[in-house]
Amino acid sequence: MHLNYKTLETKKIALTDGSKLMIEALAQAGVDTFVAYPITPSNWMYKYGKERFPQFYAAPDEITTLQWMAGLSAAGRLPATSSAFPGIALMVESINMAFAMEVPMVIIITQRLGPSTGSATTGAQGDLAILKGIISGGYPVPVFSPASFEDMWELSEKAVKTAVKFRTPVFLLTSKEMVMYQKSFDLNRLKHIDKVERTIPEIKGEYKPYEANESMVPPFLPLGNDQHLTRITASTHDEYANIRKNDPEALANTKRLQDKFIKRIDELTTYDLDQQEGSKQLLITWGITADAARDAINKTRLDGKKVDLLVVKSLLPVNPKIYEMIDQYEEVIIAEENLTGQYKEILFGVRPLQKIKQVNKMGNMITPEEIIAVM
Repeated sequence: MHLNYKTLETKKIALTDGSKLMIEALAQAGVDTFVAYPITPSNWMYKYGKERFPQFYAAPDEITTLQWMAGLSAAGRLPATSSAFPGIALMVESINMAFAMEVPMVIIITQRLGPSTGSATTGAQGDLAILKGIISGGYPVPVFSPASFEDMWELSEKAVKTAVKFRTPVFLLTSKEMVMYQKSFDLNRLKHIDKVERTIPEIKGEYKPYEANESMVPPFLPLGNDQHLTRITASTHDEYANIRKNDPEALANTKRLQDKFIKRIDELTTYDLDQQEGSKQLLITWGITADAARDAINKTRLDGKKVDLLVVKSLLPVNPKIYEMIDQYEEVIIAEENLTGQYKEILFGVRPLQKIKQVNKMGNMITPEEIIAVM
């Protein structure tokens, strides 16, 4: 093999892992505080977070992690954490609290084999279903899932900016192989990250902590600011943050927690669509399985068969545009590393559909050959 030294001069090759890329991207995007309890397979993010952020808090457990994050966010900090399913299970009540309070934060989930503690050193794609229903009442919460090293960088930035823009917890859903395994990577492939600008808005007249304008997101004043008295609550409340039950204003404010995502869903949506003219078959995947899907597509196309590939990176809430794309094809294959087909069930429910084929597996990553076998 002949090396092109002129090309090599433009590259910046490093041996790195997804954990380091995500932590660095979060820091550059504006996260200033990392709170975490160590858990496999998020160990590297705990280590890098301790070294990288201006503030780091080693929580005694996962419940405390989210409680601290909510308090820090309410006071004007921008926190992030990393965990796995057992930790997320303990955080659910506090995630709901942060969601209702409308305080920004980023939560990274490194998926591993379940149920329960399962296998801490075996990867999986089994936590999407819990995120679909993690907020009581079924309210949507943004979930991004990287499918490459570049995605881990860019979606981390998007998660931070989404958390601030929408005043919400945001999830980054990844897996063991993506965050722990090292590989040679050209750092020049990473895009520049602009730090999110957080300015305290100037409020003229009376301040209502939960009064939203056409953006459907109330202006954020941190607790302890010098302008106005600020109240933040997780109970059903009106625009003044007064606790109310069955009050029309309070119920409308609660409904806004859904509307701010659904009515602005295009701002959340991101995906890669690789098309060939005349293709009648679509392969859909997300996360770690995208590697096998890309290889399967390439091998299939070399054999002369036309198959398109959709890698979904914003899993929740589901944009109706996903259905519009699917409707263009005669046959759809959905590949994901879990037993039941969690993304398929989110899209279509549990009823079998003639048009939809599934590739599912647990305990090991899906191979390109297993995808090709159902094409």
